[in-house]
Amino acid sequence: MELWYTEKQTDNFGITAKITETHVKEQTDFQDLAMIETVEWGTMLVLDGMVMTTVKDEFVYHEMVAHPALYTHPDPKQVLIVGGGDGGVVREVLKHPEVEKAVLVDIDGKVIEYSKTYLPTIAGELDNPRVEVIVNDGYMHIHDHKNTYDVIMVDSTEPVGPAVNLFTQGFYKGIYDALKEDGIFVAQTDNPWFKADLIQTVNRDVKEIFPIVRVYVANIPTYPSGLWTFTLGSKKYDPLAVDETAIPEIDTKYYTPRLHKAAFVLPKFVEDLTK
Repeated sequence: MELWYTEKQTDNFGITAKITETHVKEQTDFQDLAMIETVEWGTMLVLDGMVMTTVKDEFVYHEMVAHPALYTHPDPKQVLIVGGGDGGVVREVLKHPEVEKAVLVDIDGKVIEYSKTYLPTIAGELDNPRVEVIVNDGYMHIHDHKNTYDVIMVDSTEPVGPAVNLFTQGFYKGIYDALKEDGIFVAQTDNPWFKADLIQTVNRDVKEIFPIVRVYVANIPTYPSGLWTFTLGSKKYDPLAVDETAIPEIDTKYYTPRLHKAAFVLPKFVEDLTK
């Protein structure tokens, strides 16, 4: 008998993967959590029925959350990651030697615990001395830390359950206040095929707060539609003004200096969502 996991990405469409083992299936205090072993994608983290990350394609998402913002800011010393309990964004942030401290705030400690056990290649830097891990509400952490961070990265689930507040204008205003005077933030903002309204709303809300707002895209095959967007808000620095020849080659599998500006070139139907 074959076992398959299916994520219904809409009421009428989904993806499915053959699985060999269920490592964890648990209802935490905040969400339904599963760690499953898939034939095609390796170990997969699933929260509330949605694929969060897999061993095979995780590098795309984690690199594209971290590097565009960190190579736009000229001196990112203090970095906050909201969510991201699997540790992948932390791993990428630490590739920047100028970062003195990376603070990870995730509301669900079980995500951190199980990621360390079942996703060691992703979560392997969570115990690094440059990292502070806090199990708490990221919304409240931002509210309590004004003028603290150079870069803030929002590595959230889709806007359901505990992540709903992470897609509100009040949250983006709190991020603005928690950033230093030349700070940058970036958030994953879902896909343009099924969540066009979300991208439009986020873009409008962020533009009311930040003077520079850019949307960029990446290909992540296990995320809905495969085409994923990120929204970057900046107080001072424009990612399109970065001298890409000055970006060093680092240990990545997706992001490159040449891709830095190219990622901001949007298909027209996505570009139209940002107008």
